Amino acid sequence: MKIPKIIKTLSKKLSEKNAKAIVVGGSIRDHFLELPIKDYDVEVYGMKSLEELENVLAEYGSVNLVGKSFGVLKFVYEGEEYDFSFPRTEQKVAKGHRGFSVSCDGSLSFKKAAQRRDFTINAMGYDIENQLFIDPYGAKKDMERKYLCHIDDETFIEDPLRVYRAVQFCARFDYVLAAETFKLCKQMIEQGLLEELPKERIYTEFKKLLLKSPQPSLGFKLMRELGMLKYYPELEALIGVPQPKKWHPEGDVWTHTLMCVDKMVLLKTGEEKHDLKMMFAILCHDLGKATHTQITVEKISAIGHEIAGVEPTEHFLYRLMDEHDFIKSIFPLVEHHLAPSIYFRNGAKNSTIRKLSTKVNIEELVTVARADFLGRTTEESLKGIYEAGDWLLAKAKALDVYNKPPVALIQGRDLIALGLKPSVKFKEILERVYTAQLEGKFSDYNEALKYLKKYTLGMKIIHS
Repeated sequence: MKIPKIIKTLSKKLSEKNAKAIVVGGSIRDHFLELPIKDYDVEVYGMKSLEELENVLAEYGSVNLVGKSFGVLKFVYEGEEYDFSFPRTEQKVAKGHRGFSVSCDGSLSFKKAAQRRDFTINAMGYDIENQLFIDPYGAKKDMERKYLCHIDDETFIEDPLRVYRAVQFCARFDYVLAAETFKLCKQMIEQGLLEELPKERIYTEFKKLLLKSPQPSLGFKLMRELGMLKYYPELEALIGVPQPKKWHPEGDVWTHTLMCVDKMVLLKTGEEKHDLKMMFAILCHDLGKATHTQITVEKISAIGHEIAGVEPTEHFLYRLMDEHDFIKSIFPLVEHHLAPSIYFRNGAKNSTIRKLSTKVNIEELVTVARADFLGRTTEESLKGIYEAGDWLLAKAKALDVYNKPPVALIQGRDLIALGLKPSVKFKEILERVYTAQLEGKFSDYNEALKYLKKYTLGMKIIHS
């Protein structure tokens, strides 16, 4: 296993003091999954006190004591941070993720210390000096079977967040939740244990599901099987909502939504905040169909569902976070997600496209609409080419409204220069002139000034 040089150096130093350094946690799992290793956590066995470990680490870099009460020292070397800790046991003494009594003990066995971890795949270790993997709970076998198995019933239920972790791990690694773990998770949900979780912790797991999974749909399907969707009625309401087979031969709105989410994965840019925005937008884009789908003998329709989808999107997202600006930025993407296809079909005018750019970022909108188009099984969608989106992007680029609206050519200072006195009329005048600009009635500053003078004279506003 690849180990940073500084950790090897510290391991050697610790061994001279009859202590053993063992790399633990996700880095071992990711090694076997052949994934990039981002964090190295090290447990130190055989030492009597954290102060002794702190002294060793301080010889080579800086030590942050913020986690000392939990038996963790954060060691920083050349800008990289590593967690060094003592083996410990945890006992639930109160609700919440802080309601644990932590007991550090350098004499614990690795197996006993690893018992507090959630799943077998996260309970392996690597003995640096002996270059030996330690696997007390059969993680390698579980990984070969692609099973996600918990370690211990009693310790697992102490942190209900582990149910959400099970969901995102299964989706990220394409694992099956072991029968006994599935049963335990389901019991925890039925007993209401997940209700003590703060939204911030849940949101973190949602982000991992949406940003790290090649198929987030696997996680949402597992949430449905476990009964977790009762906490997200906006998503649960999509199940069984029919769609016209001509446009959606894949099935109900739930099926379509999950297909869209998986397609959005292929459209990610690598910029986390942007990608998360796109993932949530596509997850929520058809929430309005739950209330606006109408079924008659002749057809199935969902007229107005895009506008109606804003309210359930708001309710759903505020269950996960309090990032107001981020949440509000998703509303226009939901409200206008049909625009690219409609505009293409109707051959929208340049003025219509300019006006759209004042309501929503067109580049982002086309990304959402593209995932919507590709997340179905029509003959056109299966070809993988979203002609309407490509058309709108080309038009938007030509009009210089690709990802921002046109800058208003006329500002308040122009009204003052014209001799007008500031008043409540200014807003009305500026809005009317800007609308004229969007409609293409002028395209440069001089033409805008001519329009302004003509318009204000028409309003019988006297210039000084």
